[in-house]
Amino acid sequence: MDDFLKTVASLNDETRVLMLRFFDEHGALCVCELQASLKMIQSRLSRHLKILKEAGFLRVDRKGTWAYYSIRTPLDRFRAEALEEIRHLDIELPELKKLSQTGECTI
Repeated sequence: MDDFLKTVASLNDETRVLMLRFFDEHGALCVCELQASLKMIQSRLSRHLKILKEAGFLRVDRKGTWAYYSIRTPLDRFRAEALEEIRHLDIELPELKKLSQTGECTI
C-alpha cells in the first residue's frame, strides 16, 4: 500500500510530471543537464528526483561524481500505464541543453 501511495503522490505535481515526460523523451540525463534544461536550482531539482526515485519511476547511475537519471526499466504495470498517460498530455517541453558532446558532464 505504501508503494502505491508514494507513486500516486509523486504524480501530484506538475513539475514531476514534466520531468517524467522529459526523461521519456530524452533518456538518461545528468543532473547538470536537467538543471540547465528545466531552469531549476539544484536543491529543488534534487527533491523532485528523490521523490520520483522513491516512487519507483527513476533509476540513478553514478559515473564518478556525476549522477545520471533515467526511467527505470522494466516498470510495473501501474507505473508503465501512468507514464503512457503522461505521453498523451499536452505538455510543452523545454529544449534539452546538452552541456557536453561526449555525454560526460564537465561542470
